[in-house]
Amino acid sequence: MGQNLRARLQRIKESGRRKEEPVPGGASTESNPASFHSKLLTANSSFFEAGFQTLKRTTLLDIPLPLPPVLPQTLPILIPDIRLAEQAELAVNPQDLLFFDLETTGLSGGAGTVAFLAAFGRFVEVNRVYKLQIDQYLLLDYPGEGDFLEAALAEFSPHKLIVSYNGKSFDSQILKTRCLMNALAPPVYAHADLLHPARRLWKRVLPDCSQATIETEIFGLDRTGDVPGSLAPEIWFNFLKNNDFAPLLGICDHNLRDIRGLAAIFISLCHIAANPLTVMDTYRVDAEQLALRWRDAGQNALRRGDNFGDEARRLGEALLELAIERGAARVAYVSALDLIRQGKADEGRKRLLVLIAGDSQALAGEVKCLALRQLAIDAEWRLRDHKTALAYTEAALVLENIRESLRHELETRRERLLSKSNQGLGGE
Repeated sequence: MGQNLRARLQRIKESGRRKEEPVPGGASTESNPASFHSKLLTANSSFFEAGFQTLKRTTLLDIPLPLPPVLPQTLPILIPDIRLAEQAELAVNPQDLLFFDLETTGLSGGAGTVAFLAAFGRFVEVNRVYKLQIDQYLLLDYPGEGDFLEAALAEFSPHKLIVSYNGKSFDSQILKTRCLMNALAPPVYAHADLLHPARRLWKRVLPDCSQATIETEIFGLDRTGDVPGSLAPEIWFNFLKNNDFAPLLGICDHNLRDIRGLAAIFISLCHIAANPLTVMDTYRVDAEQLALRWRDAGQNALRRGDNFGDEARRLGEALLELAIERGAARVAYVSALDLIRQGKADEGRKRLLVLIAGDSQALAGEVKCLALRQLAIDAEWRLRDHKTALAYTEAALVLENIRESLRHELETRRERLLSKSNQGLGGE
């Protein structure tokens, strides 16, 4: 089936080369002395033909944020995919990045969804200044999909790290499906998706974590006049029907802005990873999530035997303390547990006592319950004070919105403590 499809597409391409190209939408070229492509290319000279029913344009933009000459060693803390790329022996440098984004005929994927616009951005040096070069490939009609895909696939390289926003779940899956439908081998590449790193830092700071919201709210990038990406399918279908190229140009410009914004998010993550304390307010990050992320990375590095670095470890400790000062209850709880595990039980207990005595609104949810539970454990087994342990347990049980498994554990603990108290047991 794949070979038959390729043969049909080849015949279509050869037919198109022997005679004047058909107009998308079925309009006859006999009523148009100049070919549709000629009119289209004349209307926007930045495009040129890159294959059958496929156009290309290259745009050079200023970088929205200063680009660090070397990616910080701590960047994998925020973007774990970087570590996977390094483990695959890909030496990741700014010039090894390839920003990738698709515009498609559907927003939910599926075998019938076609990619009609592909954009690839890379950092290039121009007069000793880095710029963002964006190459876009535009599909004008279904018969040209084979050439469109081949042109796009030529951009991928095993030596490049692909960077996208939700690309692992959407763009790369669409590309893979369309390659298989056209009997083409899908590209193999290292892939860093910025969606989850962005959510960790900005989910509780912004109304949503769409790429456009992060660009405008965090970086102040101008999206005025931008065509919403949700209109891309409708605009392309209307183009096929009516040959109206102007709205399609709007989607192409939207696609440019997406690549520019993607680069801005990546660069900001580099700045945060390099100087988390000094740029925390600049980028309005969630101090709690950043501190916990850094703490987890340090502990994972210790377990693996990695050289996390004394400076990185000190930064992590400072981030924890700063987040606690800002009222991050979960960070205070995790920090207390760390102290207890390190054999500093009294320090950990003091931190838990400060935590449960704090603002009740800041302790909404399970954090206060977990802190009381830990104090109950400490009182029962370390201090051998069953009465105090029972008081902490009952205080935790009166809290609302506790998950059922935790409530069941606390009820079991209360029954055991009541039994111990009634029997006058002084030991375990």
